[in-house]
Amino acid sequence: MRHWQISTPRLRPRWAAWLCALAVIALPAAAQSVAFIDPGKSDEIYWVTAARAMQAAAKSLGMRLEVQYAERDHLRTIEIARSIAARPAAARPDYVIITNDNGTGLEQLRVLDAAGIRTLFAYSTIPPSDRREIGGPRERYRHWLGSIEPHAEQAGELTARALLAAARSGRTPAATGKLQVVVLAGDRATPSSTRRDAGMMSVFAADPDVEVMQVVYAGWSREKAEEQAEWLFGRYPEARIVWAANDLMAFGAMRAWEKRGGHPGGDAWFSGINTSPEALKDVTSGRLSALAGGHFIAGAWALVMLSDYARGRDFASEGLDLDRPMFTLFDAGKAARFTQLYGENFERIDFRRYSKALNPRLRRYDFDFAQLLR
Repeated sequence: MRHWQISTPRLRPRWAAWLCALAVIALPAAAQSVAFIDPGKSDEIYWVTAARAMQAAAKSLGMRLEVQYAERDHLRTIEIARSIAARPAAARPDYVIITNDNGTGLEQLRVLDAAGIRTLFAYSTIPPSDRREIGGPRERYRHWLGSIEPHAEQAGELTARALLAAARSGRTPAATGKLQVVVLAGDRATPSSTRRDAGMMSVFAADPDVEVMQVVYAGWSREKAEEQAEWLFGRYPEARIVWAANDLMAFGAMRAWEKRGGHPGGDAWFSGINTSPEALKDVTSGRLSALAGGHFIAGAWALVMLSDYARGRDFASEGLDLDRPMFTLFDAGKAARFTQLYGENFERIDFRRYSKALNPRLRRYDFDFAQLLR
């Protein structure tokens, strides 16, 4: 009887290579740790919502997330970066996500890069005008991986157009025949703030019937916006349109109008940005005539990008500075849908679906918030 034998010396390397490839596919990447230096307050609804979405993304992607709030103290963001850099190597996160709120991003980057910590900007990055000496990601600061920003001009454009449409339906021109607008902007130093303003101004400037009476900076504060709106209404008694760069400032301005006996949405028109429960309630009731939001998700998308990077799928194939549409214009229907789906919990979102490493057929990131309302 003849016995057949397998020539193992020749086949063993092929089997070994195949088994190694299978192991790479089958085994998940080691859990990556990420720290987020949150520039907002720990009770500020926008930044708390952003952190909650990031926690949901981290859980979905098998990452560990640490969030530290700067409590709106812009110098505190630098202190937090220094404290992270000073940790023993074994206690440092694999990545740190930072913002350029109030122009502190560059100093945070310097501190973290010197410590060899890989860094990604989210929400707001260093603008091109400030990069002449420092270069771009992965150049002078080689641990600076890149950035992901919501297309901030979109928020200004969406709300400005909706605000004018609402005001025209209410027939509120001044004696001059113009639609008089007052603007409550955020701050002068944060790129995403100035870009929202630019989007808004592009809409108002293109409309010959619109007259922007004055732009003030309320620092994202409800209280400061209320105070400023009081004297703006006194100074421009025919102004009936108020554009605000976030929801808190819109609330303050509406309160100032009500103190004068007015009715937001009835005899004056207000806009805001963000998806706080109060803002969604006000757009449903008609107190807010325009509301854009959804950009809080940028931090969660940043984690998708870092997860892919850790798995060997570098987001550089789409560019190192990603600027993507993320804003949605909310009406009563979308407000109800958002509340029904999420409220304050985003764990029902499967962020793995948006990963290129986990979905090899995915060729381009889709970071539009509208898809999460379907």
